[in-house]
Amino acid sequence: MSVEIITKEDLQAFKIELLADLRMIIREVPEKPKEWMKSAELKKLLKVSHGTLQNLRISGQLKFSKIGGTYYYRYHDLLKLLENGMPKFL
Repeated sequence: MSVEIITKEDLQAFKIELLADLRMIIREVPEKPKEWMKSAELKKLLKVSHGTLQNLRISGQLKFSKIGGTYYYRYHDLLKLLENGMPKFL
């Protein structure tokens, strides 16, 4: 049975190599957009007020789901809204 001595320099080199591998793996994973967005995220993204978002819901231009007191919007439905052209009041 042989004994190997690991030095601080060996550990430092391993750390650098491991971090480089992790960075490469992270770059390879494509970033998937969120499937659902909350009202606050959507308002920030579209730069609209709460009332405008409410008008989109009421008019049926933007589909939503309400869980508890929170409205959720599908990313897919937002893309449809943008593809069809933004409503006049935006």
